[in-house]
Amino acid sequence: MSIFNKPGDRPATRLDAPPPEGAMSVVGAGMRIMGDVESNGIIKVEGTIDGTVRGARQVLLGRSGVINGDVHAGDAVVGGKIVGAIIASDRVEIQATASVEGDISTRSIVVFEGGSINGSVRMGEGARQASTSSHPPIRLAADH
Repeated sequence: MSIFNKPGDRPATRLDAPPPEGAMSVVGAGMRIMGDVESNGIIKVEGTIDGTVRGARQVLLGRSGVINGDVHAGDAVVGGKIVGAIIASDRVEIQATASVEGDISTRSIVVFEGGSINGSVRMGEGARQASTSSHPPIRLAADH
């Protein structure tokens, strides 16, 4: 018992308490996460995530970072590789070193020269409808 606590007081911190909204989580270079990731703050990825990233206010994917799964966030700044869809409620930035193999749905997008997108891009009302729709888009097979 601490000299500042009264008998019956709860501890000042709880292990099950959610992190503060501004918390930053870092997946460092050489680190690999296998499974989905959920956060309400900022996620910086320099390593690899094999799974979906959900709920983040912002996802920062560094040049060496890889995400093999969908990204659902407010903002996404992509410098590495994403194999999956990006659904961002506000903004997507595709940097010159970025590669996206999947569809993008957002309100606003910036693509720097050298950045690569292999998928469809939906913006504005079309993006909102696509992100809330329970039906996947119809894809046509291309002859090779």
